[in-house]
Amino acid sequence: MELDDAYANVPYIPGGAQYPARWTVAAEAFRARLSAEGRAELGLPYGKGARQAFDLFHPKGTAQGLVIFVHGGYWLRFDRSYWSHLASGSLARGWAVAMPSYDLCPEVRIAEITRQISQAVTVVAGRVEGRIALVGHSAGGHLVARMAVPGVLPAEVAARLSHVLPISPVSDLRPLLQTSMNEHFRLDMTAAEAESPALMRPLPVPVTIWVGAEERPVFLDQARWLAEAWGAGQEITRGRHHFDVIEALERAESRMVVQLLG
Repeated sequence: MELDDAYANVPYIPGGAQYPARWTVAAEAFRARLSAEGRAELGLPYGKGARQAFDLFHPKGTAQGLVIFVHGGYWLRFDRSYWSHLASGSLARGWAVAMPSYDLCPEVRIAEITRQISQAVTVVAGRVEGRIALVGHSAGGHLVARMAVPGVLPAEVAARLSHVLPISPVSDLRPLLQTSMNEHFRLDMTAAEAESPALMRPLPVPVTIWVGAEERPVFLDQARWLAEAWGAGQEITRGRHHFDVIEALERAESRMVVQLLG
């Protein structure tokens, strides 16, 4: 369809098809190490479905707060097992990190995924005290932005939010109506508008929109639309594309992690 190429990442990233395998290897090694240290709780349920579960990684000592990372994949693919290593930076700074999976389209619609992530955040918040920082990538960037909209999270959980950091988010879903992916999303204009953070007003919570300078033009647009709509800060990382912009989460000293944790 008209916008299929515009929203395609793999063909425009050198070695793009190899990234998921690389993520898997790094994530498996990370989980093995944290499990051996007794700092990983894996497959904790937050809902009834098999995919409605999260992994929780603990820092050394008492956690200073909680980071929740929500993965991307156009609401169509992946799960928490690909991304565990991205917890490294926040853990090194003393924060616990949770990573939920969620049901995928077309088995469920995007609005249901939003509801599941709200439930996941609420359940994880009951496990770790203190501030909560949300970070998500691509479709996960959409999902954490939705958490920053009034009424999506319970008030007592929303009050604990210290920062929301969508990375390369899809903030306006209306263009997706012009992609073949919509066969799986089953969006109409009303549903797309109802799930578009860029069309909503946020909670009074610090928000930073992050994107790689080498991303596809539509992702630069999507990031800008959300930043402008919300009056939020925006960071554009030179030399980074859609698949490697998230690597900054592995480094405790990275600008992204410092910004996320405040």
